[in-house]
Amino acid sequence: MSHAVTPPHWWTGEYFNEGSGRGGAFDKLKEECGVFGVYGHPEASFLSYYGLHALQHRGQESAGICSSDRGEFHYHRGMGLVKEVFDNDKLRALTGPSAIGHVRYSTAGESKLANAQPLVFKYREGDLAIATNGNLVNAPEIRRRLEKQGSIFQTTSDTEVVAHLIARSRHDDIVEAVKEALRQVIGAYAFLIMTPDKLIAALDPNGLRPFVMGKLGGAYLFASETCAFDAVGGTYVRDVQAGELLVLDASGLREDRFAEAQKRAVCAMEYIYFARPDSDIDAVNVHSARKRMGRRLAMEAFVDADVVTGVPDSSISAAIGYAEQTGIPYELGLIKNRYTGRTFIQPSQELREQGVKMKLSAVRKVVEGKRVVMLDDSIVRGTTSLRIVNLLREAGATEVHVRISSPPFANPCFYGIDTPDRKDLIAANKTVEEIRRAINADSLHFLTKEGMLEAIGGRADVENRGFCTACFDNRYPTKIEDEAAAGCGCD
Repeated sequence: MSHAVTPPHWWTGEYFNEGSGRGGAFDKLKEECGVFGVYGHPEASFLSYYGLHALQHRGQESAGICSSDRGEFHYHRGMGLVKEVFDNDKLRALTGPSAIGHVRYSTAGESKLANAQPLVFKYREGDLAIATNGNLVNAPEIRRRLEKQGSIFQTTSDTEVVAHLIARSRHDDIVEAVKEALRQVIGAYAFLIMTPDKLIAALDPNGLRPFVMGKLGGAYLFASETCAFDAVGGTYVRDVQAGELLVLDASGLREDRFAEAQKRAVCAMEYIYFARPDSDIDAVNVHSARKRMGRRLAMEAFVDADVVTGVPDSSISAAIGYAEQTGIPYELGLIKNRYTGRTFIQPSQELREQGVKMKLSAVRKVVEGKRVVMLDDSIVRGTTSLRIVNLLREAGATEVHVRISSPPFANPCFYGIDTPDRKDLIAANKTVEEIRRAINADSLHFLTKEGMLEAIGGRADVENRGFCTACFDNRYPTKIEDEAAAGCGCD
């Protein structure tokens, strides 16, 4: 059903208060962090560079690499994109056959160099470097306890909490110390921990974060996504299992555990939004899963229209699926400018308006005089959706029907995704019809949870595989003691 809509003046502060928070000009969810590790390759730091570059979508605030060479660590970290932090000379200085790297988007911990990873420490057993993707929901509680016992923290990062737990372990053996430390933390995490002679990989007992192992010749690789292996010419071997601890040293690969696996709960948003479309998670290709989401959405919420378009980049796959299912032509109705940089100086409302238009523009010749179906992956605060709907209207679209390839995002995440407080999530406070009016759409439909899960797995028994859907249904896979203390987002 189409609604008569009178577009508001969509650049007013009432709708587009940019604020100073992390959300920036667009209120999309922020990617988590990404990790990459190499063991047994003479150019480990260069492989890490290219691996991190492939994972750049998971974090753009800082990057770092630590290498190990004959018992000595070499490391460099900096603020900015991977290509801005490293050059050939810096990489050449990171010698050795083992390395771990990290790209970061801060949500738990301030955006500053001290929090850039890998974090490097000295303790009684020698040097230790740690990189992680995830968020520890009980880190504030552990930090307070350790500070009362005399520990001094140099960063605001969750990762440092784990380093302190390792250093305080009763075990001298690093593997046993890591196990003891990880048994004390709760949350979502994929850890890479390096000593001068070992590389350790560990995934949380629920498997909330994607974490994969690969090989390149005789060298072992670890990464947050399989696309990083493609970037360095490596091959995927398998996913790291929930509660698993893998140890690489001179004797080879040792498979161990620090905890029994709990019910599998991989983050559904990885398939919907975060992961690159060329990555595979649990042997499911992300692009294919998104296309199936679009197809299922078309079956659940068909609307007669002239053009289907997707919000770049993460929604294009779903838009293609929707178009294929309905027979409505897919067109490139929205264009993302990839050269605007990560921040804008916006001293006036007029310049703020221009900044938004620099990020995204509608293709007038495609949408003018057309009924448009606009596919997006999620609605968080609603401000972005309103901007885009009105971009299409300004370009001459006669109707704009919004289809979201996920259920309503109504609950904050505590496992490594930067989300607003519950009070700022539009789906937590408005009905679908109220959201439709707020974003100025002719119609609005979200994909059902059942449709989403079947689309991800491509088969009906997907529930048995296990997903975290807490942002949609408020069913968190771990205990959340205190929402305010736990914080939202990635370490």
